[in-house]
Amino acid sequence: MNKRDLAKAVAVHADVELKTVTSVLEGFTDVVTAVVARGEPVAISGFAKFVKVERPARMGRNPATGEAIRIKASKRARITPVKAFKDAVMSPTGAPKLARGAWPSLPEAVKSAGKTVAVAATKSVATTTRAAKKATPTARKAPAKRAPAKRAPAKKAPAKRAPAKRAPVKRATTARKAPAKATTARKAATTRKAPAKRAPAKRAPAKRAAARR
Repeated sequence: MNKRDLAKAVAVHADVELKTVTSVLEGFTDVVTAVVARGEPVAISGFAKFVKVERPARMGRNPATGEAIRIKASKRARITPVKAFKDAVMSPTGAPKLARGAWPSLPEAVKSAGKTVAVAATKSVATTTRAAKKATPTARKAPAKRAPAKRAPAKKAPAKRAPAKRAPVKRATTARKAPAKATTARKAATTRKAPAKRAPAKRAPAKRAAARR
C-alpha cells in the first residue's frame, strides 16, 4: 500500500472526500517530520512513537580484531511501535474492522466517500437558516409593545413637601407667650407681701399715751 492507496482507504473508512484525506495526510507527514527534526518526540497513542536519537562520540572495539576504535557522534530517527499496535498486528482478530470497500479499495466506494456527510451538512444548514428567518420577525415585533411611557405620575411627589415648613412657626409663638405669664405672676406675689410688713409700726404711739396719764 502506497500513499495514494492509504488515502483512498482512509476516505472510504472515515467517509471523507479523497481530496481532503490526501491534504490531511500530507499535513500529517510534514508536521511530524518538522517536529521530530527539532528534537521533540511525537507519540500517537495506540500507533507509534517518532523520536530523534542523538548518540555522542564514544570508544568501541573492532569485532574482527578486538582493537579499540573511536566511534563518531551520530543522529538517527527512530519509530517505535506501541504495544497496542504490536498486539493488533500479532493477532489479526484484535485489529479494527474497516468499512466495506476501504481495502481493497473499490472505485465506487471512493467516489461516494464524503457525499453522505456533505448532504447531512447542507440539510442542517438549511434547517438552521429557516429557523433563523422564522425567529427574526417575532423578535422585531416585540419591541413595539414597550411604547407607552409611565413616567408622568412621578411629578406629584414634590407638592407634599410644602406644608412641612409651617410647623416650626407655631411652636415659636407659643414658647414666647409662656414667659409673659410667669413674669405677671411673680409681680403679683411681690405686691401682696409688701403691706404685711407695715402693720406693726402703728402700735408704738399707744403705749406712750398711757404713761402720761
